[in-house]
Amino acid sequence: MSNGTTFADKNSEFENLDGDGSDDSQLTKRSVDGFGSNVSPKQIRENIELIRNDEDETMVSDETNGFENLDSVGSDDSQMKKRKVDGVESNAIPKQFSKIVELIRSNENDLESKLNVIGASLSVRSVSEVFRVLNLARVSGLRYFEWVLGRNRQLYYNADVCSLIIDNCGRLDDYETMICLLKNFSTHRICLTEKAFGFLLVLGSNKDLVKGSIERVINVLNEAGGSCRGSGIWALIKMFVSQDSFEMAEFVMGKTERKVSYYNIFIREKCRKCHFEEALGMLEEMRQFGCEPNVTTYNYLLSSLCKNERLAEACSVLEEIQEKGCHPDALTFEIFIYYSYRLGKIDSAVQFLDRMVSVGLEPRPQTHAAFIKGYFNLGKYEEAHQYVIDTGVKYEHSSNMNYSLLASLHEREGKLSVAIDILIEMMDKGLKPQFSLYRRILKRLQNSSQARSVARDLVGRFSRLRSESSE
Repeated sequence: MSNGTTFADKNSEFENLDGDGSDDSQLTKRSVDGFGSNVSPKQIRENIELIRNDEDETMVSDETNGFENLDSVGSDDSQMKKRKVDGVESNAIPKQFSKIVELIRSNENDLESKLNVIGASLSVRSVSEVFRVLNLARVSGLRYFEWVLGRNRQLYYNADVCSLIIDNCGRLDDYETMICLLKNFSTHRICLTEKAFGFLLVLGSNKDLVKGSIERVINVLNEAGGSCRGSGIWALIKMFVSQDSFEMAEFVMGKTERKVSYYNIFIREKCRKCHFEEALGMLEEMRQFGCEPNVTTYNYLLSSLCKNERLAEACSVLEEIQEKGCHPDALTFEIFIYYSYRLGKIDSAVQFLDRMVSVGLEPRPQTHAAFIKGYFNLGKYEEAHQYVIDTGVKYEHSSNMNYSLLASLHEREGKLSVAIDILIEMMDKGLKPQFSLYRRILKRLQNSSQARSVARDLVGRFSRLRSESSE
């Protein structure tokens, strides 16, 4: 695990907001000047409405931490080669990419027709790169955005793409268009990311100017309402916190509302930087404002303490959590289990597992993996095997994954015969191994003339399992 990233960071399950859909409706040509749009708000609403997809997307509440797990997009020109990104192929090679940017800059009447002639497929990455250049140059990307929506229905509900056009409007000080877009996005439950507010970061060091712009953005988000309001406030706070601009993040919270999910953004960053005293101070501030820390708040703190080998302090915090009536979740115990193994404290890991089970919590797949890898890394191969057998009785649905993981660990260490024995054992129990592992082992066997009989046996067993499952 890399420095600066806590175990909780790796395992907190944030919802992916990316969606897709739009009609392939033909867009009418219009004139847009280089620093804004002469298209009326009404036309914008009508044009976006033409391209939208009528299918409902998953509703995301502004109470969730779901605005975090968003794909990172953007690249330099050298990366703009043929690839697949987010399931959409992009062949916007550097020459084509440069041509696209030049066409948008020129803002000719037949822009859309010329973009069609280029014929580059679209992806989140390629569209984001175009917007990166446009936004830095403060060139309107509205016509390009509408053209993209007409060409690729998968991009309409993408949070990053929609956020980048909002950033484009902000850099052009075009709040009239921004509010029209935001209202439309909220109608279709599209959420925003930090990429929507990059224009606030280039306003310089004048705090009054920045705060004035923040208030303006908040007013726009309030007017838009819905998903854009909830996700937008969350994204604003997260953006400033990630830039170490805690004062501005606090300003946003002061102008909107104080919520546990907002405070958790602060706590996470403080813990990531090992500023434990500041994190603890924020816990007290939360309580003063009636925001009682939840289990996610504490998990960030526990993870950071454990990561820095302050296990005793973490245990004290765990006791405090329970005394305050905040119930630990499966991830709470998983943090202790993971770091106990990391510090070679097997008995402690087992005790935390027992505590987890005693309060009615079922171990997550990552918890089983922590035990199996922990035993394996300590050279306790029999214990790892026995753990897989024992948990297979109590947690049947995890057996397939656990056996496959154990076999994979042995195979990667060059213990092919042991890996094969584990595959046979699991298949004899009616468990189908992970296909990539099965194929990898089979390939190694087929490269040896002496092992081909073993390969045939594995093929036979696997085939029988497949036929049985299809009956």
